[in-house]
Amino acid sequence: MSAERSRLVDAPTPADIVAGFLAAFSIFASAVALVWHPLRILPLSIVLALVAAGMSARMRRLATAAVVITGACFFFGMTIAVVFKHKLW
Repeated sequence: MSAERSRLVDAPTPADIVAGFLAAFSIFASAVALVWHPLRILPLSIVLALVAAGMSARMRRLATAAVVITGACFFFGMTIAVVFKHKLW
């Protein structure tokens, strides 16, 4: 009985799973924003990363990585857009 109970305690909750997917999608969207319209994609990506960070304690490392990567992609995406004179929108 205790083995079954310990498996249930270690099982991820639906909030953990959704937070992981949000963080992963935020990282993917940030990478896409480096090459295509950074101001259209990056604000949504930042919001998704912050929601994932606040949503689950179990996915904290992935959500923290998503926030850091999204912030770095914002900086580099805007820098690339300005240097190469691409449209921001």
